[in-house]
Amino acid sequence: MTISKKIVLIGHFGVGKTSLIRRFVENTFTEDYKVTIGVHISKKTIEIPENESVSLIIWDLEGQDDIKKTRPSYLLGTNGFIYVFDLSRPATFENLESELSFLKENYPKVPTKVVGNKMDLVNKVYLSQHNDVFNTNVDYFVSAKTGSRVESLFAKLARELI
Repeated sequence: MTISKKIVLIGHFGVGKTSLIRRFVENTFTEDYKVTIGVHISKKTIEIPENESVSLIIWDLEGQDDIKKTRPSYLLGTNGFIYVFDLSRPATFENLESELSFLKENYPKVPTKVVGNKMDLVNKVYLSQHNDVFNTNVDYFVSAKTGSRVESLFAKLARELI
């Protein structure tokens, strides 16, 4: 039996939401940057250990500097959020706590995974310098470029949704 779940990726412009989706769905990466306008929808079905299939309908939303500016209609019916920020650009995670609070207040029953992308661009010293933000809020450090932990991110969220 296959069940469908809507996953929405949100975050600032240029944090790698589209690249994460491409890595997960197509196992590809490109350096070409094209801005997502509006929404782009992808789909991938994955098998999870209990012989279940989960069809992930993945919504790639245009980047916003403020999550409150996201069109509410894009968020209707969301089963899971992936909030993506760029580990190498502090401006993309400066308001992380308030943006996560917004999601928890408005979508209290929807699981959220917080993801620091572009792990390939930072080192352990940098991560420790921002430990106060990363240690309490971040679920995954990933790299869409190398593919590191991308598959496990989506698989873990899918398991939580069934």
